[in-house]
Amino acid sequence: MVWKESRRFLSPVLLVLFWQIASAGGFVSARILPSPAQLAHTAWGLIKDGSLPTNLLVSLERASIGFGLALGIGVILALISGLSRLGEDIIDAPLQILRTLPALALAPLFILWFGIGEEPKILLVTLGALFPIYLNLHKGIRSIDPKFLEMSRTLGLSRSQIIREVVLPGALPDLLLGVRYALGVAWLMLVVAEQVNAESGIGHMMMDAEDFLRTDIILVGLIVYGLLGLISDWVVRTGERWLLAWQVDGGKRV
Repeated sequence: MVWKESRRFLSPVLLVLFWQIASAGGFVSARILPSPAQLAHTAWGLIKDGSLPTNLLVSLERASIGFGLALGIGVILALISGLSRLGEDIIDAPLQILRTLPALALAPLFILWFGIGEEPKILLVTLGALFPIYLNLHKGIRSIDPKFLEMSRTLGLSRSQIIREVVLPGALPDLLLGVRYALGVAWLMLVVAEQVNAESGIGHMMMDAEDFLRTDIILVGLIVYGLLGLISDWVVRTGERWLLAWQVDGGKRV
């Protein structure tokens, strides 16, 4: 099990090793792309002066609140739309319209509506993460075998029992897939949110570094975002193995 998980990190490690070798050999300019050793030195300096931990905690708080709101709202809307034709007629079309709107165009509008505090940043994360959760759970609900629903009614289960015992477990794989995708989108939206009128966060740290032509700090920020995405995906994958222990794929447990 440990080896299977560690294999996923093998290619990034090899990529970093190749990057360091290319930098040491002079094939990559340190001004354009600092070496991993240089970036490690920069990251350590940011950790010692407290700027990286402080900004990281701010970013984590924004992402956590925004994603939590997206998860709750997305599940509720998907249940309403997926379990009712009327609900789908009311909810689905507006969400599909919102889904096509570019985040960069919404950012200044959110600032005008909600000010320059935390609200627009959190809501941008919420908006971006909402759609993968809604779409995947909606698809999962609509993909439930009608025979299972008919059998449940025959056994005398109430509507709430059918939702709890049949619909939600059956749609859980699609929901978890949506959660994985939504986490990735949440980090992307956080980058946008923190680079628009922000005074803290990893994105703000990167914008300050741009003013001073500090490519190394910008790359450290990008690496932090990437690691956050990788770690959050690993957490969901670990949860999948526990929540979907009943699911069999090719004779092996997921």
